[in-house]
Amino acid sequence: MYKAVSAALMVAGGILVVLGIRASESLGSDLSRFFTGNPTDRAIWLLVGGVVLCGIGLAGLLRGSHAAG
Repeated sequence: MYKAVSAALMVAGGILVVLGIRASESLGSDLSRFFTGNPTDRAIWLLVGGVVLCGIGLAGLLRGSHAAG
């Protein structure tokens, strides 16, 4: 059960990372980067959230494999 939840967290994190990358390459993000030097907050939060979810999912998978062995 824990492996399924961890795998789902990794998949959700991967989706958020992809959405964050796409958002950082959008026209709105390009304009924000032109005027402020930074991409939009939405793109940053999507990327950060995706990386965090992937990390939690990976930790759960690694912990689950050690506990089962």
